[in-house]
Amino acid sequence: MPHLRVTDLEKSFGAARALDRAALDLRGGEVHALMGENGAGKSTLIRILAGLEQADAGRVTLDDVPLRLGSPDAARAAGFRFLHQELHVIPALGVAENMHLSHPYPLRFGLVDWPALRAAAAKALGRLGAGHIDPSAPMGELGAGDQMLVRIAATLLPEPATRATTPAPWAYVFDEPTASLTGDEAARLFAAIARLKADGAGILYVSHRMDEVMALADRITVLRDGAHVATRNRAVTSRDEIIHDMTGRAMADLFPPHVRHADEPVLTVRDLSAPGLSGVGFDLARGEILGLAGLSGAGRGAVLRALIGDLPRRGHLNLDGTDLADTPAGAWAQGVAYVPRERRSQGVMLARALGETIALPHLARLSTRFGLLRHRAQAALVRHLAHEVRLKASGPAQPVAELSGGNQQKVLFARALAGQPRVLLLDEPTRGVDVGAKFDIYALIRRMAESGTGVIVASSDLVELIGLCTRVAVMDRGRIAAILPTEGLTEAALLTACYGKEG
Repeated sequence: MPHLRVTDLEKSFGAARALDRAALDLRGGEVHALMGENGAGKSTLIRILAGLEQADAGRVTLDDVPLRLGSPDAARAAGFRFLHQELHVIPALGVAENMHLSHPYPLRFGLVDWPALRAAAAKALGRLGAGHIDPSAPMGELGAGDQMLVRIAATLLPEPATRATTPAPWAYVFDEPTASLTGDEAARLFAAIARLKADGAGILYVSHRMDEVMALADRITVLRDGAHVATRNRAVTSRDEIIHDMTGRAMADLFPPHVRHADEPVLTVRDLSAPGLSGVGFDLARGEILGLAGLSGAGRGAVLRALIGDLPRRGHLNLDGTDLADTPAGAWAQGVAYVPRERRSQGVMLARALGETIALPHLARLSTRFGLLRHRAQAALVRHLAHEVRLKASGPAQPVAELSGGNQQKVLFARALAGQPRVLLLDEPTRGVDVGAKFDIYALIRRMAESGTGVIVASSDLVELIGLCTRVAVMDRGRIAAILPTEGLTEAALLTACYGKEG
C-alpha cells in the first residue's frame, strides 16, 4: 500500500507562522482524520499537498521517495485528489459532461460519442456504489450529496492516452465534505468512502464533526497552532482525549454550568401550525434554554422559521403579553432574534463588510431621523459586539468571506446580541465550527440566558442539547412528541425518544 509521510513541515506568512514542524502520515487502505481548531494549520497543510503553497521547510515523501509538490499537476501526478465542501460544477450540463470536464470526450468519426461518454460515467458511478445517479441528468437537479458523489466518481474515470503515465488516484482529501449535506446524503458519502478504502485508497478526512470522525476514522491526527500534537488510533482513544489535544481543555469544561431560569414564560406557543408543523405548543421561560430534537425532517427548523415569521402560520403566539408578529422584520422589532442554519446562504453577506451584516436588522436605531446611517455609531456598536463574542477579525470593514466558519457564526451572534433580544432562536448554532469556537458560542448562549433572554436551540447534536439545555422538546412528524428534562438524560435515551420510544 502507498505510504505518504509529511515531516517537520514549516510555513510562515510574514510574521505569522502557519505550520511549525507539522507532521502527518497517510497509508493506503485507511481513513485518517485531520483535526484542529480554526487556525491550527489544517488548510495550509492541505494547500501544500495540493501544490497551491510552497513549504518553507520540511519533507514530503511517498514510499520514502521525496515528492516535489510545486503545482496542482504535480499533486495529481502523485495520485492526490481533493474534494471540498464547495463543489465547482456546471449545473446546466449533464452528469456525464461534468464528470469529463478534466478528461477528453470520447470521439467517433470526429464527433462526440455520447453513448460512450455516458457509459463511462455510468461505470465509474457504479464502482462507487452510486448507480442511482442518471448520467444524463442535469447536474443542477442533483442534491449536494449526489453532486459530491459525481465529483468522486469522476476521479475513477480511466486516464486518457495522453496521460497514460499518470498513476491512478490513491489519496483522497475530503475537506469538510458533509457541511451542506443532509443525513441521507452524508450516509451515501460514507458508503462511497468505505468503498474507496476497501479498494486500497487512503482517505484524509478533515472535519469538525466529532461523531463523524469517531465513526469513520482509523487514525486521528491533531494539529494545534501549526504543530503536530498527537496521532491516535481511534479504536483506543476517546472524544475527551481528542478535544483536549485540540484545545488544551477537558470536555467536561465544554459546557458552562446550567442557568437557573425564572418561572414566568416570555413566549407562549399554542396550536402552532405551518408547513411541516401541526398543533405545536410549549412555554419558554425567561432565561431558559429549550432544545428542539428529532430526526431529519421532524420539524425542528420549521418551528424556528414559523416563530420568526419566515413561514406562513396559524396559532396563538404570545410574547410578553403581546401577539408575536408574523413577519421577520416585525419579530426582530419585538425583540426576537434568529440565527439561521445556513449561515452562508441565509445569514451573512459574504462579499460585504462584517459590520454591515451585524447592523442590518438594527439600521433604524443606527440612523438619523432623515434615514442617514450614523457610521460612527455603527462602528462603535460593531467593535463592542466583536469584543463580546470574541470575534477574530481585523475590523468592521473586513469582508465576511475572509473569516473562518466559526467567526462567521460569531458575526450572526453579534447581530442577535445587538438588539438585546427577549427571545433568541438558534438553528444548528455550532454547525461547521471547531471545538474552541463551540466553547465560545456555548458561553455566549449561557450569558444571554443569564441576562433573561429565552433561548430555543434546534440541533442534531444530542450531546450539545443535553449539555446546554434544561429541557428538550422531541419533534416527530411536525409535532412535539415529548418534552424531557436534561438532568440525568443520556444520549441513548434522547436518541430513543427521537425514534419514537421514550425511555
